[in-house]
Amino acid sequence: MLTSGIIVLQGGLLDPNPGLIFWTAITFVIVLLILRKFAWGPIVGALEDREKAIQASIDRAHSAKDEAEAALRKNKELLAKADADADRIIREGKSYGEQLRSEMTAKAQTEANRMIAAAKEEIEQEKRRALDELRNEVADLAVQGAEKIIKANLDADKQKAIVAGMIDDLTKHRN
Repeated sequence: MLTSGIIVLQGGLLDPNPGLIFWTAITFVIVLLILRKFAWGPIVGALEDREKAIQASIDRAHSAKDEAEAALRKNKELLAKADADADRIIREGKSYGEQLRSEMTAKAQTEANRMIAAAKEEIEQEKRRALDELRNEVADLAVQGAEKIIKANLDADKQKAIVAGMIDDLTKHRN
């Protein structure tokens, strides 16, 4: 319509147009069907695959966590056992060291006693040898002295005095 030179369109932007609504709804349904057929299937499939992959990753993470905890428990047990073994070895080493020290002390004491006894025996033997040599020397000197006395001219009085002195010495030694 034309009135006074202004064209007036009927219906505003907010006025409902049943034809437009119909075609818009048909177009929307067609687009939905096309999207459902070609886009939503792959999108939903990809989302489901992604969900499965995430769930598998979570399951693997839980499994790895459980394995790590088991390994940690086992390592703690092994460490405790190693500590116990180390303590046992240290105790055994100390005991063995004490035993070895006692044995070596006893052996050294025995060896020292043996050496002292051997030294005393050697000293006794040297003493006997020295006394034997002294006796032999005294005997030699006595024999030499007797020879000199016999060789010398002795008068009867001197011989009687010598024999009397010897008799006195013999009686003194026997008492």
